[in-house]
Amino acid sequence: MKRRILLPTDFSDNAQNAIDYAINLYANDTCDFYILNTYYIEEFSMELAAVRDLEAFEQKSISGLSLIFKKLLNAENSKQHQYHMVSECGALIDIMKDIIEKHDIDIVIMGTKGDTDSRSQIYGSQTVLAMERIRNCPVLAIPKQANFKGIQNIIFPTGYNTPYKRREFDCLIDIANKTGAAIRVLNVLDESKELNQNQLKNQNLLKDYFEELDCSFHVLHDTELLSAINSYILKQNIDMVAFINKRHNFFSWIISKPMVKNLTYHTTIPILALHDLKNK
Repeated sequence: MKRRILLPTDFSDNAQNAIDYAINLYANDTCDFYILNTYYIEEFSMELAAVRDLEAFEQKSISGLSLIFKKLLNAENSKQHQYHMVSECGALIDIMKDIIEKHDIDIVIMGTKGDTDSRSQIYGSQTVLAMERIRNCPVLAIPKQANFKGIQNIIFPTGYNTPYKRREFDCLIDIANKTGAAIRVLNVLDESKELNQNQLKNQNLLKDYFEELDCSFHVLHDTELLSAINSYILKQNIDMVAFINKRHNFFSWIISKPMVKNLTYHTTIPILALHDLKNK
């Protein structure tokens, strides 16, 4: 089955690293890679200066994509990979949504920061917006220091509070099958609590969905969610974190937490944003 993968780029090192990660992750698959660069001017007018600016941005975009295309052709040996360079004027997220719909994209893979890299900001605003606002397609965010060396363990934190649909996990299951990765389902409970009947039912759904994979279920007691994820990653050699976004501001919430700045995984571990298909 051919994969259709969208790779946004602003020509930064982080964006190029995400492109490289995607190519290596899908090295043995037949893929169409859509490499997207957007450019934008706040206010359009017929003034000569604005027209010249727009033409300059367009030429810079096309030239940058051409360089990426040449590098990929020189480095890539797989005949199963096809590359499509897309240069568009407009807001990145809106254009991404259009391309996802037009080309039936399977997954978006993008860097966590762009060329305005700042140590005070862990994830770029465009990456957070993509994880929040793109609801019909998984988004895989690749930190600058994450190099693809295979995937052995994927952590999936969950509270088992809402029912899951099998199709919400298609991308996660595909990655696990492709790489041979184990899925580690992590639940955080208060010391005195146990799973209720609804939570047990939802846990059994996951057991059913992941029955053909290497999957195990783990519980940490009396700790905070981000602390639990960080601790588990340190101890279990985790290569990817997968979340289902059950509410529209989930990633803004988790990334805005002060403690996230101290999480070891934010610079090295990719985050796979899945989505609740009932909550678009």
